[in-house]
Amino acid sequence: MQMPETVLFVALAYLIGSVPFAFLFAKRKGYRDLRLVGSGNVGATNAFRVAGSGAGLLTVLFDIAKGATAVVAAQRLGAGQSLSAVAGVAAVAGHIYPVWLGFRGGKGVAATCGAFAVLAPVATALAAAVFGIVAGLTRTISLGSMTAAVCLGPVAYAVGAPVQVVRAAFFAGCLVLFNHRSNLSRLVGGVERQAEGQDAKSGDRS
Repeated sequence: MQMPETVLFVALAYLIGSVPFAFLFAKRKGYRDLRLVGSGNVGATNAFRVAGSGAGLLTVLFDIAKGATAVVAAQRLGAGQSLSAVAGVAAVAGHIYPVWLGFRGGKGVAATCGAFAVLAPVATALAAAVFGIVAGLTRTISLGSMTAAVCLGPVAYAVGAPVQVVRAAFFAGCLVLFNHRSNLSRLVGGVERQAEGQDAKSGDRS
């Protein structure tokens, strides 16, 4: 595949991933800028806390869908395994660094789930199970997210996903983990809030 086509695929995936659904759904609920309320994070957790469960649930579903759509679009347009995997990472990067919001978006968990549900469905299901178990036991969404991010690449390798997908899974996991560094600091300091009782003024940015 020629370089212009490669750039086109990556750019398309990035733009799909960069659609800020949390921002849009919160705005429909009357919040003009989700970056200025709650944790300031343009992601599902802040949408839940600030705009309610309806906006939060829609954000999760649409963020998963945009990650999956970016990969499926690349595949349907003739991208091979390597470029489809790159498209998945580009969608995650678009979610985290959206051009529309000054490159300040969410943390990439749902978008990663959607992209790799297409690229590596078994590994994604297992990583999602890890998220559910850790988040459920600790009532800490950020810890579940970080654990799942760390697990995605190794699990993809263990279940025999293509090498290009494994590499992309490691890279996407690192992106998610990097963007949870403030949560990690609070966890180490013992001040990270649990899911129960959190509100829009919480300092958590999951």
